[in-house]
Amino acid sequence: MLPTVPLVGPPLPGNEVRAPPKGTGLKLSTRSRAVVLSTALTSTLALAACGAANESEASSGGGSGSSAASLSGDLVGVGATSQQSAMEAWQAGFEGEYPDVQFSYAPEGSGAGREQFINGSADFAGSDAALDEEELTAASERCAGGEVFELPNYISPIAVAFNVEGVDELNLSPATIAGIFSNTITTWNDPAIAAENPDATLPDTAITAVHRADDSGTTENFTDYLHQAAADVWTSEPDGEWPLPGGESAQGTSGVIEVVTNTPGAITYADASRAGDLGVAAVAVGQEFVAPSAEAAAAVVENSPAVEGRGEYDFAIEVNRLTEESGEYPIVLVSYHIGCIEYDDQSKADNVKAFMSYVISEDGQATASENAGNAQISDTLREQAQGAVDAITAAA
Repeated sequence: MLPTVPLVGPPLPGNEVRAPPKGTGLKLSTRSRAVVLSTALTSTLALAACGAANESEASSGGGSGSSAASLSGDLVGVGATSQQSAMEAWQAGFEGEYPDVQFSYAPEGSGAGREQFINGSADFAGSDAALDEEELTAASERCAGGEVFELPNYISPIAVAFNVEGVDELNLSPATIAGIFSNTITTWNDPAIAAENPDATLPDTAITAVHRADDSGTTENFTDYLHQAAADVWTSEPDGEWPLPGGESAQGTSGVIEVVTNTPGAITYADASRAGDLGVAAVAVGQEFVAPSAEAAAAVVENSPAVEGRGEYDFAIEVNRLTEESGEYPIVLVSYHIGCIEYDDQSKADNVKAFMSYVISEDGQATASENAGNAQISDTLREQAQGAVDAITAAA
């Protein structure tokens, strides 16, 4: 039995900007921004946009020569629901600087984002998983010059969130988490859970394990963690689609959180910033239990290697799920923005370039973190991402 020690970092608080109801797609627009963002956030973003203006003007080279006055047209993103709250913040800052660009982001899931980027119906994708080899080939064919960028612009811990009456905190090992989600641990007073939580009063309530119904990068990251850290219990390969029968399912991050919130005894996995008032488990890392936090997520990503064999502007990361370092939280998602280095249309290239410039800027990252609770990218990640952004252009 692993000894219980103080948690490293507090669990992330609930996000102030609430997700839309289950099954509701989000199309962010200038008219709706006032509804989804609080007055305090809008004031903050107005200041951030001023900083973004200076930074954008300084880094707007790379062939477009565009300015705020000259940017217009559409900018369409589709993808990860995990980025929803951050995207609200990024949109507000971006539209403050480029009001003539008609921006939309539909949080339909990572799989939908990659698919729609590849087929050309989206200008960029938000995805909690990097492109696989087959998708990378297809994406290269979609892009004018064959070069694809994958920028790890959103980093956040995945919380194991639960609703158990009388229990606010839990310690869980990888094997126990795997047992719960593979339906071999079925009640909350199971000996495996009790052994890791000797001071908790655990009820005999049945466990309802809730997973994503859609093709989800969060699911792929979560099952990758279970596959690596609890291979004796979790025998399925990592996958964006839930691989096992049983349990309950719901669409998107907001869907699984809604089900767990309304179901005593339920548990799920979701972006930690969206856990709200649910209990959040600390997971075993080496000889301690570590709670999800932006700092712990950033720490494990900083010490994880890049995926080998990728292009010059492809910065996919192989997260170190087996870390035993103090203060690192291994159930982390690295959510990417995926796009072309070369677009067929100059306006698309200019708009993507300007948006990505804002997202990776210090102001953009700070504003998103304030709204979504995610970890800000490191200076190292920002520097390499800037190289890709500077290279974005249009076919001659």
